[in-house]
Amino acid sequence: MPGKLKVKIVAGRHLPVMDRASDLTDAFVEVKFGNTTFKTDVYLKSLNPQWNSEWFKFEVDDEDLQDEPLQITVLDHDTYSANDAIGKVYIDIDPLLYSEAATVISGWFPIYDTIHGIRGEINVVVKVDLFNDLNRFRQSSCGVKFFCTTSIPKCYRAVIIHGFVEELVVNEDPEYQWIDRIRTPRASNEARQRLISLMSGELQRKIGLKVLEMRGNAVVGYLQCFDLEGESGLVVRAIGTACTLDKLSSPAAFLPACNSPSKEMKEIPFNEDPNPNTHSSGPSTPLKNQTYSFSPSKSYSRQSSSSDTDLSLTPKTGMGSGSAGKEGGPFKALLRQQTQSALEQREFPFFTLTAFPPGFLVHVGGVVSARSVKLLDRIHNPDEPETRDAWWAEIRQEIKSHAKALGCHAVVGYSESTSICEEVCILSASGTAAVLNPRFLQDGTVEGCLEQRLEENLPTRCGFCHIPYDELNMPFPAHLTYCYNCRKQKVPDVLFTTIDLPTDATVIGKGCLIQARLCRLKKKAQAEANATAISNLLPFMEYEVHTQLMNKLKLKGMNALFGLRIQITVGENMLMGLASATGVYLAALPTPGGIQIAGKTPNDGSYEQHISHMQKKINDTIAKNKELYEISPPEISEEIIGSPIPEPRQRSRLLRSQSESSDEVTELDLSHGKKDAFVLEIDDTDAMEDVHSLLTDVPPPSGFYSCNTEIMPGINNWTSEIQMFTSVRVIRLSSLNLTNQALNKNFNDLCENLLKSLYFKLRSMIPCCLCHVNFTVSLPEDELIQVTVTAVAITFDKNQALQTTKTHVEKSLQRASTDNEELLQFPLELCSDSLSSHPLPPAKAVTVEKASPVGDGNFRNRSAPPCANSTVGVVKMTPLSFIPGAKITKYLGIINMFFIRETTSLREEGGVSGFLHAFIAEVFAMVRAHVAALGGNAVVSYIMKQCVFMENPNKNQAQCLINVSGDAVVFVRESDLEVVSTQQPTANCQSSCTEGEVTT
Repeated sequence: MPGKLKVKIVAGRHLPVMDRASDLTDAFVEVKFGNTTFKTDVYLKSLNPQWNSEWFKFEVDDEDLQDEPLQITVLDHDTYSANDAIGKVYIDIDPLLYSEAATVISGWFPIYDTIHGIRGEINVVVKVDLFNDLNRFRQSSCGVKFFCTTSIPKCYRAVIIHGFVEELVVNEDPEYQWIDRIRTPRASNEARQRLISLMSGELQRKIGLKVLEMRGNAVVGYLQCFDLEGESGLVVRAIGTACTLDKLSSPAAFLPACNSPSKEMKEIPFNEDPNPNTHSSGPSTPLKNQTYSFSPSKSYSRQSSSSDTDLSLTPKTGMGSGSAGKEGGPFKALLRQQTQSALEQREFPFFTLTAFPPGFLVHVGGVVSARSVKLLDRIHNPDEPETRDAWWAEIRQEIKSHAKALGCHAVVGYSESTSICEEVCILSASGTAAVLNPRFLQDGTVEGCLEQRLEENLPTRCGFCHIPYDELNMPFPAHLTYCYNCRKQKVPDVLFTTIDLPTDATVIGKGCLIQARLCRLKKKAQAEANATAISNLLPFMEYEVHTQLMNKLKLKGMNALFGLRIQITVGENMLMGLASATGVYLAALPTPGGIQIAGKTPNDGSYEQHISHMQKKINDTIAKNKELYEISPPEISEEIIGSPIPEPRQRSRLLRSQSESSDEVTELDLSHGKKDAFVLEIDDTDAMEDVHSLLTDVPPPSGFYSCNTEIMPGINNWTSEIQMFTSVRVIRLSSLNLTNQALNKNFNDLCENLLKSLYFKLRSMIPCCLCHVNFTVSLPEDELIQVTVTAVAITFDKNQALQTTKTHVEKSLQRASTDNEELLQFPLELCSDSLSSHPLPPAKAVTVEKASPVGDGNFRNRSAPPCANSTVGVVKMTPLSFIPGAKITKYLGIINMFFIRETTSLREEGGVSGFLHAFIAEVFAMVRAHVAALGGNAVVSYIMKQCVFMENPNKNQAQCLINVSGDAVVFVRESDLEVVSTQQPTANCQSSCTEGEVTT
């Protein structure tokens, strides 16, 4: 399907001075696509040139339109010397290839230079004309839509979810090529940025081809990652869930004829109310009688041989658990068997989605994860022909086997990540083992009567908590009780998952952010010795992180974790682990007992007194947390509860365990038996330090809540005030007398102080909740720790019972604040401020915090009042998949941008803090400009996937690489919906975009 790309260069503004004699610039523009280049005329002596060029036309194939970015270079003309580069703009053409998306890209784009940053703006108009060509051998995937959001997009419904798609593309990194020795840093950065853009486009096209082969038309939960492997190369990977989506406004617009659902199938959207006059302020409430189907066809996936090496490490972790699928009678058993066989045909029955309609998840089995340590130099070794494909296939097979061990046939909330240090690479994958509802299987043999009988036996609101495995053959020791909701099926005492809380789950009280943090020193080593040392450390780190999560969950008085994300990061001389999750109290699970300290205590009265004092503090902390998070489960009488596990079955299980191993009985009796408290063993000074650190984990200040899921459990009355922010904090550790204990304290203080600073700066938004808190830890250099966090603060209306607390907090803040408090909401913190307000290790501590600026997409005018100097208005940015108090009417395409920034004058730019702060502000401005040019007014599901910072303080140099992505959308306020129904969706952007913007 060939096409014609048309580009028009209109004007420029705020260009830098390039001619010192006249303080002006002689600017012209090069427009390049593929191997074809056009030039505008030179506009002499002006910082605001008006080119108004003719249309530059490129005749290209549609696969080139997907692979190549449009490259616009602004230069200063010199008569007697080489032309000076001012900056570049890369424009992704892919959004113009969707039939219902934007038809033109038009707007002001920041001109970006990798050395100097943003240097003015350029007005560009881009159009694409495609010619229909029925070429069955085509290599393009035009029309396949991509979504970063990990739930079904708001204005679509899913007809079929086909399954897992993945791909990776490898190339040499220009930063490590021989020519890099003779070319300038700018040229090297631009070569790298352009290559990554090309690889990203090629990867997206290849994923799209797989989706077309599966007869789908969209990828939901698209996650793209860059692996910077140094001299080994540059890898761009992506995973996602292939779907057939249908736009709600035109039900049959984008479905192939062969994929239309059967007549008996109800076609009710997943996450949209069929009544257009009712709209919720949060994410739309799913309906219970929605219909969805699996594609029975085998997932298209690259076949690759798995290779086992001595360095392969895949610790088995089945954390938490979920429900026996015996309810529903023979009909349900038959349909479940059909679902399972259809999923088992696939190589990888994985789903990157984290939010689903009610009834989709029958049971949740718990978290399954796998890790593997690999040596990058083995890829180039002819004696060991290993490939990255084989590495990932090995990891995925491990995940699949863990899910089967839990009695599950699918993995939801699936994600993959890497951590690379020199030649060692840690591959990680995790997800939640699950049993999916059989009524979603598309099968012509299913009779209507079976469907009707099945409707009567839909899973209850507690069904996803029930264990899917046989209690007599449990894959790990657990304490089971009957469900506290239905009293029919067994549930575990604790549940860990990587997905969001199901919308129909019954939660008591509110949730909270729970984090486990861990540092471990390792000896510096090379190649195989280094990989072996890391492999030996990993299982112990996983165990300690899991233990920390369990202890903190019990201390909060909660019994389930959602949105669990565990990162293991490798550095030259240390390993770091960071786990984040949202703790909740599920009504279906048993009430968690307290924490009982036990262990080998010397015959010392003072020591025993200290232990009893610690026990009292733990008990007091649990009581305070239950009060803080409003956890007050209804009391259930003994007659209703009955015996937690029937005596005959319990006896047979214990007797069988005893015949196998007497040690196993002891372990079961000690940790998982019928006890009133969770036993915390103390047998050395390290264990005592763990208890101390447990008690120093302070809750957020009054009026604040935080979670890493999209929505805080227990809060429903959200307002339209949201504020997104990105924060980066870097500390340099002292290499003297560094121990594991000191490392853990430094890392813990770093994360705690970062959260405290956020609470302080957002104090004017009380009462508010920090949602989708995403921590990323990296070790860019020896003795350097970098923590990046993105989140969104949303205000909510408290009920009458809490109004007094709100008034008290507001009055105290008014007394403590100055008249110009609004100027302090997100100030630039330099090194001295950070050190004075948050004591950190005896080294350098820097902070950069950046809120999404209130202003237009223009970087120079980002402090201007809303909608000033702009034709589109404020472009909102949020990591959530929705905007509170608004309705998304159109998805315009995926935003996937990669930026490099380098400086040779770090101290002059305000140090590391000033450099990073300015760079993140520029990234925000460029993302906003691209969304505005597509006609959008928001970015949802925004994420900063990578922020790689490298510093050479001795040479006053620094370099940073940032990769961001999200979905460009058009949204309208609920208050404007009546007007929008008679006009175009974008007609009210000018008036509606400023409502609810945080301007305090």
